[in-house]
Amino acid sequence: MGFFRKRNRNRNRRKPAGRRFELPKLEWTRASRAAGAVAALAALGVLLAIGLDRPVRSIVIDGPFQRVAAVEVQQAALGALNGGFVSADLDRLRSAVEALTWVDRARVQRLWPDRIRIEIVEQQAAARWGEDGLLNTRGELIATGVRHVPPELPRLDGPTSTESLVAQRFLAIQDRLGRLGLQVAALRLDARGAWELDLSTGVTVRLGRRQVDERMDRFVEFAAQVIAGNAAEIRYVDMRYSNGFAIGWRANRKPKDDEPVFAVQLQGDRGIDG
Repeated sequence: MGFFRKRNRNRNRRKPAGRRFELPKLEWTRASRAAGAVAALAALGVLLAIGLDRPVRSIVIDGPFQRVAAVEVQQAALGALNGGFVSADLDRLRSAVEALTWVDRARVQRLWPDRIRIEIVEQQAAARWGEDGLLNTRGELIATGVRHVPPELPRLDGPTSTESLVAQRFLAIQDRLGRLGLQVAALRLDARGAWELDLSTGVTVRLGRRQVDERMDRFVEFAAQVIAGNAAEIRYVDMRYSNGFAIGWRANRKPKDDEPVFAVQLQGDRGIDG
């Protein structure tokens, strides 16, 4: 009996209480005050924006105005202006101004209290493209159908969408020839992929389709020296030979008795090679 009484006593013992999960207590008064402050600030910001969003009184335009007229910029800006001093979309204004043919880039900013300032940088024509086009310094076609093309600019020609390729080739060639005192007046890329250039002296250099860089190296090293004192009498230099070049003389030239008539042939030359 004592055994059973002991078990009963064990059953009647209270089990230790487990840990209870309690939600954190929120200080609703402090939270509501913070939310109210944020809402008040937002409302104040809206009211200030509405109060300050007065009509734009004037647009100030700065720039060199050599190719672009100030009135063109003003008209483009007014057409894109769709709000007041605060709500005006400055990116929209900038895009509208930069869409003008001779505008390279534009900067737009607000001037307190009711003016907008637009500063433009004009495109710089670096070369002619074909008969009536112009390229900028990045080799981008900026204008076509130009009536008065500056004649002093070099002329570049090539198939459609090759403006950048031809411009890069021109810069590379002019950089090398400029060190020799030579100026490239024109560079052409035909539909077959063949390159040809004209020097300011009137000499045409034929580079062809293959190994253009290697042929240019050979021209700089050998041919440029040959034509240095005879540019007025030379019509073309043909670099399309595998290991040499040919010189074409002008028709009215009288060759000297002690000079070669046709070409300079280097060792191993196999003739013309495209």
